[in-house]
Amino acid sequence: MNASPTWGVVATIKAPTRDTLNFAAHHIDLGAHRVHVYLDAPDPEAEAALRAHPKCRVILCNEDYWRRRSRKGRPDKHQSRQTLNATHCLNRRAQVDWLAHIDVDEFLWSEMTITDRLSQVAPDRISARVRPIEALAPEPYKTDAEPYTAYKSCALSQSERRTQTNAIYPTYGPYLNGGFLSHVAGKVFVRTGLSDISLRIHNAFINKQMDDKAEELHELYLCHHHAATWDHWLAAYRYRLSMGSYRAELKPAPHSDGYAFNMHEFFQMLEEDGGQAALNRFFTEVCTATPELQERLASFGHLHRISLDLDTKRMRHFPKHM
Repeated sequence: MNASPTWGVVATIKAPTRDTLNFAAHHIDLGAHRVHVYLDAPDPEAEAALRAHPKCRVILCNEDYWRRRSRKGRPDKHQSRQTLNATHCLNRRAQVDWLAHIDVDEFLWSEMTITDRLSQVAPDRISARVRPIEALAPEPYKTDAEPYTAYKSCALSQSERRTQTNAIYPTYGPYLNGGFLSHVAGKVFVRTGLSDISLRIHNAFINKQMDDKAEELHELYLCHHHAATWDHWLAAYRYRLSMGSYRAELKPAPHSDGYAFNMHEFFQMLEEDGGQAALNRFFTEVCTATPELQERLASFGHLHRISLDLDTKRMRHFPKHM
């Protein structure tokens, strides 16, 4: 491993052009040597912009691509497409010392350079984990004078997390894992150039066994814009309920008294009880940066204020696509 290792990200993306270019620009600005984008649907404008940037690599995942990649063709589930694409990139075209698979609504963040932190990872570790922080919806509590977005984190310890979650989210805490709507596992950087390595969405695998010794990168955050606004969250809600992060087959979070709802069951219960109005009450308590929620988060050290300034970064790296 070099004294100053290079790093990159890989993502399978089906999103508006601006979101795709924001994702790429942010990570280039942060120091990524390569940004690999597997376009899950045609986007000629994003594809052209990415191909023109020296640090970006792009693959259009059309029928020809999937015929070459899989005897069964294009997988129906996007999670399977993500896994196949990430492993393809890791083993064939990474062009970096460390590769992380993340999503278009996730943004790495660190006060120290990521290269410096990765150079400190113990030599016997093949992966290193970045934990997520979830964005809180700003409206109507943010003013133009506040140049940041509020994010929430949660405790790593399960017992500590359960106690704190119940205190921070008084109505819905018992049903939630850390107050998060999405994953608390985060994503991993994986060393490249090793044999029998594959990537899943949240973990690295070696010889088909999950690497359970990933080093924790406490200095880094994964800023997850899972529920950035009420409209954004509601627009994605039905898909997530059937195919995404709220789908029925996912396991519930561990709970002190045994059985717990998974998110699919929980949201179905909410809707049966009060329809969209109940969903909105939930979103206000759990996902909106009200002064009360910010105060409770801050009291446990779980409030973070970060300004990603994505528009500026996109204009810097892709000036023809403002």
